[in-house]
Amino acid sequence: MQKLLVLILTVSGFASSVSSQTLSDRQQAEEVIQTYFDGWATGDTTKVGRAMHRTCHLKNFRDGKFIDLNRTQYLSGFKLRQRPNGLITRIVSMDITAGIGAAKTEIVTERDTFTDYFNLMKIDQQWFIVDKIATRIPRLTSPDLSEPVKETNITRLAKAQINKAAEMKIDSLFASYNSFTPGVAVAIVKEGKVIFKKGYGMANLNDNIPITTQTVFDIASVSKQFTAFAIYLLENEGKISLEDEVKKYIPELPAYASTVKIKHLLAHTSGLRDYGALTSIAGYYITDITTTAQLLKMMNKQRGLIFTPGTTYKYCNAGYVLLTEIVQRTTGKTFAAYTNEKMFTPLGMTNTLFCDDYQLVIKNKAESYEKIKDKYYHRPSLSTTPGPSGLLTTVEDLAKWALNFEKPVVGNKKLVDRFNEVSYLDNGHKVFVRMDEGDSIFYAKGQFVTNYRGVKRIGHGGHTAGFRTFLGRFPDQRLSIIHLSNDEHNEDLGGRYDIADYYIKESFLQKKTITSTEPTTTRNTTTKSTQNFSIQLTEFAGTYFSDELDTRYYFEVINNQLVMKHIRLDDIVLQRKGENSFTGSGPNTFFFEINFTRNTSGNVIGFDISNWGVTNLKFVKQN
Repeated sequence: MQKLLVLILTVSGFASSVSSQTLSDRQQAEEVIQTYFDGWATGDTTKVGRAMHRTCHLKNFRDGKFIDLNRTQYLSGFKLRQRPNGLITRIVSMDITAGIGAAKTEIVTERDTFTDYFNLMKIDQQWFIVDKIATRIPRLTSPDLSEPVKETNITRLAKAQINKAAEMKIDSLFASYNSFTPGVAVAIVKEGKVIFKKGYGMANLNDNIPITTQTVFDIASVSKQFTAFAIYLLENEGKISLEDEVKKYIPELPAYASTVKIKHLLAHTSGLRDYGALTSIAGYYITDITTTAQLLKMMNKQRGLIFTPGTTYKYCNAGYVLLTEIVQRTTGKTFAAYTNEKMFTPLGMTNTLFCDDYQLVIKNKAESYEKIKDKYYHRPSLSTTPGPSGLLTTVEDLAKWALNFEKPVVGNKKLVDRFNEVSYLDNGHKVFVRMDEGDSIFYAKGQFVTNYRGVKRIGHGGHTAGFRTFLGRFPDQRLSIIHLSNDEHNEDLGGRYDIADYYIKESFLQKKTITSTEPTTTRNTTTKSTQNFSIQLTEFAGTYFSDELDTRYYFEVINNQLVMKHIRLDDIVLQRKGENSFTGSGPNTFFFEINFTRNTSGNVIGFDISNWGVTNLKFVKQN
């Protein structure tokens, strides 16, 4: 379990890393339809036009007359507008066969349901809508919402009953938390108001301090959206451009084979090696103290990239370390000071700060715990690397942040709309993460964007030490769920999605089994190989050094097995997979692969090591 705690900031698994690199035809077709939905919702003809082939025709009946519009005529009918409240878009069905497809979709507004049938084709390696037929069905007439409704004693009583029922429902989800367990704080924002907030369980088991809505939690990777928003504020001030090369601000970084831009850092498309994966190989423990300065020194020595920047998605905390450094060097202020001045103070988030010193005393801060064999153990977080993680806050303060997306106090509506949009690869495709129960998950800036049972959801989860956190927003339903826990096993309760089901169940399609928005690392469970190999294990024995990590490994043959040793780690018995290839993992290291390299004479001269966040990092044999 100690290894899994490094997932504080490492949400992409080595075994699943390739799954996000290539979209299937179905996924590409879904992406085109989603682009159409996005453009239709706001009147953005660029997006609608991008989804449609230039020969596309649109056919329907209007006032009893058959209408046939070409693409240009159809686009001319759009005007820019705000996304309608309560808008629901969904793909009802789709069939794809050998480069052609058909889809039935629905767009539901407060007044009408639009049903479209699309024909799709893959043309020049890109999917387009090539034909559309549509119908429009008015919904039942709604009351005139422009007339204010006077609240009577009856309506007040009804509201009180609804609120009590909601509290009982949420209480039931967290009934296992009590004065002998860690717990969770929950806040719910609906239609511009905080409609629920409550704490369950204990913030500190040693001192019997209960969790309240003012308890401070380390929210782990939920921090990323704040880091990304700070970058957007700087861009809005004209101080940076998202197209800027990162080396413009951090010139000591290596000369990579391809240009890494700020936008790549934001979208996890930089190709940088993740520092959690690097520190695992370098012999760090999860309980080691790490600082931004230490990580920058390590990152400055990394010469290789995992992939060409802007070509695919790979979750990378290192990028968000560099984003904080860009903020600091651009403003001349610490990242904590800048975000406090520009974001937290204007929003009245008085119990929120980016922690850049783990020794800082924080009033009302929760401790985190893990239960092992019926006993709770303290799980401290000693990282001092604000940006990818490190934001300390409360559910009350996060409610103010969620409300800022509806009525911006920090930033403006245009900035917020851009911030919430899905990011794009350099080839113009959306940044695709993976499929989850039939739904495509995309990445924006510090946020995942997907449809949860047919409803748009924007959010992020977090995990560091024993903290489990979540902020999820359903913008069309004006619902935000804030869920902060100091219990390592909190996700077993599944409360965050049950809350959504309770409040907006009428908007959902048939319920699916939901998995975490953050993929986890898959641990190797293979058994010892019985295959016979011609090369003797003794050829691999020796000392190997990496100048990129400034660390050494020693290999010995013990009991006819190759054992990998490090001065700080437990010995790792390697599993042989080929003549020169091995795999392994240890209590403080992620699953990894090793391939030994040879010179033209056939002598072993080093090895390349790869794990979920590092590819082919080189070690050189010294003896």
